[in-house]
Amino acid sequence: GVRYRKLIADEKIYAFAAVEGSSVVFYLDHVDLQSDDFYLCYTIIVQGAKNIISACRESKVRRLIYNSSADVVFDGSRDIINGDESLPYPCKFEHILSDLKAQAEALILFANNIDGLLTCALRPCNVFGPGDTNLVPFFVSLARSGLTKFIIGSGENISDFTYVENVSHAHVCAEEALDFRMASVAGKAFFISNLDPVRFWDFLSLILEGLGYQRPLIKLPARMVWQIILFIKWAHRKWGFLKGNPCVLHYVQLAACSRTFNCSAAQKHVGYSPGVSLEEGVSLTIRSFSHMSNDMSFSRYCNCDEPSKVEKLLGSGKVADILLWRDEKKSFTCFLALVLLFNWFFLSGRTFAVSVAKLLLLLSITLFGYGVLPKNIFGFTVKRLSMSYFEIPEVIVKDSVTAIVHLWNRGFHCIRSLAQGQDWKIFFKVAASVYFLKLSLQSLAMTIGIALAFAFTAFFVYEQYESEIDGLAKLLYSCVKELMGLLKRNLPPSVASVLCNSKIPHLDKRPAAVRHWK
Repeated sequence: GVRYRKLIADEKIYAFAAVEGSSVVFYLDHVDLQSDDFYLCYTIIVQGAKNIISACRESKVRRLIYNSSADVVFDGSRDIINGDESLPYPCKFEHILSDLKAQAEALILFANNIDGLLTCALRPCNVFGPGDTNLVPFFVSLARSGLTKFIIGSGENISDFTYVENVSHAHVCAEEALDFRMASVAGKAFFISNLDPVRFWDFLSLILEGLGYQRPLIKLPARMVWQIILFIKWAHRKWGFLKGNPCVLHYVQLAACSRTFNCSAAQKHVGYSPGVSLEEGVSLTIRSFSHMSNDMSFSRYCNCDEPSKVEKLLGSGKVADILLWRDEKKSFTCFLALVLLFNWFFLSGRTFAVSVAKLLLLLSITLFGYGVLPKNIFGFTVKRLSMSYFEIPEVIVKDSVTAIVHLWNRGFHCIRSLAQGQDWKIFFKVAASVYFLKLSLQSLAMTIGIALAFAFTAFFVYEQYESEIDGLAKLLYSCVKELMGLLKRNLPPSVASVLCNSKIPHLDKRPAAVRHWK
């Protein structure tokens, strides 16, 4: 019979109890390790392999198959195209788990034919499927924060993937091969895949779209992403903030490099062939991760009555409809009219008064000419302008006056608070506002042009990519918050006390641990 044991292999006594009475052992080390704890990783992976080898030798186990990884020959510095078992271990690994697995694999292969124990190792590439705790969950977590809309590199890199059921099948084949064809299998490692290499980002897009997330679209230079992640890693190591997932570096390497392997040795000597195709494996994986699907991804389309955040911000009226391009013809007409007005007032070289006078003259001539046109011209009816077109509703006038009075009262309240000299928060707000107003007036035409372009693009873009932008904003906010905390901890006591007593936002009023400056 077959027994499955989940044990702590770093203790030899547990390893011995698990393999006692067995004729074959399939050894799969822990997959949920965090690479920032070197001692724990070494104990479980390397020391665990040593204990399993010792236990198998003492218990007279005949066959030991180790579930290794294709990562043991990959250091992230170069592509691997059609790599075979002749590839050496890299001199240096960026990913500590790959380094430790390479050590464990070498130990198990070296133990071959000692005390009658036959060993081999299988190297599956990018394992995915039901029960996956690494590849799919990692990218789904990124998708939820909106970061998987970016493609790292050119997006043309090719990778091999292995469905988890095919890995199990390969282990069974390896056990039979060790029993009947041990000369060509014992003491060797074999690459395992689905034998169907595809673009990495095409595979990832299938998974993400199947779970309701947007496929990656925007390409970023791989070197730039790599430098950003190295900076985050360095900042966390030096100052203890900007902590990231320790596996991010490894997954960036996988996503940016090509990795394909020649599995002909496994086919020839182990007798392996994938039983589940890549397409079927993707479908089964999507079904098994349905609990992680983005249930709200299409909510804006399913429930059209629910306004978006930006629509609520714009008042859910005519202005919102124009700026969000609900009616493309009307939005384009308004945009074109505003561009013409911008050109008339700011780019024509005339003074503002002359531009207003000429515009009023042009409007008067146009309206008078339209008014004297006959009711019918060559069979076309000329519609007369109603007097209501030129009337402003009393409600709009009252609302406008109320808004002006409200702004005036708020301004007077701010001036009175400034005169009292107690609220530094208002002082900084007013000073910053006046300074930006000064900059805006110095280049008024540029400011209005940028505002015009911003109004007709930014709101529309935000509505389309609301979740992604919100996720990025949360990330930036957390980074700024940690930087502020670091700044507070390193300020001189006198400065820290002044800031704490000045009611500046986001500064903790509790006594801070600060250095003593000489």
